[in-house]
Amino acid sequence: MESKFAKRASRVKSSETREILKVTERPEVISFAGGLPAPELFPVEALNAACEAVLKEDGPASLQYSTTEGYIPLRNAIIKRMSAIGIQASLEQVIITSGSQQAIDLTGRLLLDEGDTILCESPTYLAAINAFKVYDANFVEVDMDEDGMIMEALEKQLQLHSNAKFIYTIPDFQNPTGRTMKLERRKRMIELANQYNVLIVEDNPYGAVRFSGEPLPPVKHFDTEGRVIYLSTFSKIFTPGLRLGWICADEVFIEKYVAFKQTADLHSDSFAQRITAKYMELYDIEAHIEKIKTVYKERCTTMLDCIDQFFPKSVSHSKPEGGLFIWVELPDSVDSSKIFLECLKNDVAFVPGIPFFPNSQQKNTLRLNYSNMPKERIIEGMKRLGEVLQRELQKEPAS
Repeated sequence: MESKFAKRASRVKSSETREILKVTERPEVISFAGGLPAPELFPVEALNAACEAVLKEDGPASLQYSTTEGYIPLRNAIIKRMSAIGIQASLEQVIITSGSQQAIDLTGRLLLDEGDTILCESPTYLAAINAFKVYDANFVEVDMDEDGMIMEALEKQLQLHSNAKFIYTIPDFQNPTGRTMKLERRKRMIELANQYNVLIVEDNPYGAVRFSGEPLPPVKHFDTEGRVIYLSTFSKIFTPGLRLGWICADEVFIEKYVAFKQTADLHSDSFAQRITAKYMELYDIEAHIEKIKTVYKERCTTMLDCIDQFFPKSVSHSKPEGGLFIWVELPDSVDSSKIFLECLKNDVAFVPGIPFFPNSQQKNTLRLNYSNMPKERIIEGMKRLGEVLQRELQKEPAS
């Protein structure tokens, strides 16, 4: 039968990470692939109490249609948390989304026309690449180092692409690299955005999960012209299954986000919003986040120690102060996709780095997740991965 798909269907493909997760569902596989929070840290008992309270106090309303902007008590709780990190916002500047992934997709729908240019870190978040590609955007990769996006490189690209629509950045514990943009660069990014009249989409799902070093204010904290659209989520600090994120932006943007969200799903899950707000009313979410950070710090430290112990010395890696990921760079001649296939034979998995580059083909990189596996499994899995790397890198010709 003749294809009836829209042209955009050819630009959509399944997430490489999600496909890898299917392969690694076997219980014997030690997977460092997905960006999954530790399920044993989910506050199940407290959520049970919050559910009961919501159903008892306001059951019918919690199961009814709701406003597109989101449940007001939850938005107020978000505003309070953002204020603590340096973002001042009103109720009219916050909308609840179905996870931050919907926030990314709605941003593409709102801002991107065919052929528009996005400036992004190289590498960057795979699911954002896939979401923005639907709208036939062009990506311009901006070089990074251990301190995040390099501002001299950004300015050069802004000069070359004066019509760029927005800068997409993950300044805190970036996915996939785990790197954090230093303070001076955050300030400089705002200066450049003002100078070249470009928007900034600041994606911050990991910022609250800092377990070492000094906290840094978001890029939006320095925004003086309302050009930063800030995205975040409860997925990494609470539970991902409830699918709750948010957008904070000036009212002129929020009005349009509301209109686009109404065409997508009318509103985010009413019950999920109410039980999250009730949890934050009854319990101390900051204390819960502290528990997460303590566990993740131990797991990250364990994984870094294993890299030093088991990996070839020719391998380099990031040293995150928070978040969920470590980025590994192999010798230039090594293809991490081939390493991945060898690792699967040894029941260990990771995500090859290629899909995180929208244009370039850097095959010698990979992403490791440390949040989802207990310490003992991390040690065993990293030992297996190290053995594969040692064996495969010995086959490489000396440079």
